[in-house]
Amino acid sequence: MTAFHDLHRSGLLILPNAWDGGSAALMRAKGAKAIATTSAGVAWALGWPDGDALPVDRVVQVCVDVVRAAQGLPVSIDFEGGYSDDPAAVAAQAKRLVGAGAAGINIEDGGGAPERLAAKIAAIRAAVGPELFINARCDVWLRGVGEPGTRVAEAARRGAIYAAAGADGLFTPGLTDAADIAAMVQATTLPLNLLAYPGLPDAKTLEGLGVRRLSAGSGIVGAIWGRAAALTEGFLADGRSEPLGEGALGWGEVNALMPASE
Repeated sequence: MTAFHDLHRSGLLILPNAWDGGSAALMRAKGAKAIATTSAGVAWALGWPDGDALPVDRVVQVCVDVVRAAQGLPVSIDFEGGYSDDPAAVAAQAKRLVGAGAAGINIEDGGGAPERLAAKIAAIRAAVGPELFINARCDVWLRGVGEPGTRVAEAARRGAIYAAAGADGLFTPGLTDAADIAAMVQATTLPLNLLAYPGLPDAKTLEGLGVRRLSAGSGIVGAIWGRAAALTEGFLADGRSEPLGEGALGWGEVNALMPASE
C-alpha cells in the first residue's frame, strides 16, 4: 500500500481540488496533505465542458503538471467515467496516468449500471497492480436514484460490487444527512469519501461519523469563476482598477508558489 492509501486509514483527509498546476501549487503551499483534481475545473480551464468530453491527452498532461506542482504530495486524478465504455481502453488510459505520476483516480458510475463500472475497475486493477488508489464514485444521490430511504442500501450494494472488483474507496457525492452518513459508513467496507455540498456537516462532525475523505470538488473553482465573472463585468463597465486588487495576491506572492524546475 502507498502513502495515499495510508491517508485514508484514520482521521479525515480533506482534499482541495485543483484544476491545473498553478492551483495545485497554491494548495500545496496552504498545507494540503494531497492534491486531487476536479474534472469540471480542469475541463473549464481548458475551454471544454465537463462530462467525459475532454481529450485524454489533455487529462494526462494536466496530471503531469499537477504532479510537478505538488512536489511529492500524492495526486489523485478525476478520471470521470474513464473516457470510454471499453474496460480495456479505460485501463490503458489509467495506466498512462500512473505513468504520469498519479497515486489515485476517481472513476464514476454516472447513469450506468454498476456492473459496467466494476468491469472498468477490474481492468484497471489488472493493468496497474495494487498501488493505484481507485476511488469509485457512486452517483445514487447526485442522480436521485430511487426513493431517499433506499439510497443507503443501493449505494452499499454498489460499493460491494466495486470493492469486489478492486476499488479502494467509495465516493458518494450528494450524501449530506448525518444519519444516512453514519449508516453508509457502517454499510461499506471501503473508506467513505464525501463531497462538499450544501447541508453537509462540518469536518469535525464527519470525522466523528467515520468519514475518511472530504473533497471540495468543483466548489473552489466555481467560486473563483463567480468572482472572475463579477470582476470582468465590472471592468468592462467602468474600467476601474481598484476592484481588481481587492483580496488579490500580489504578483510576487503567486510567482513564489510556482516550482522553478522539475
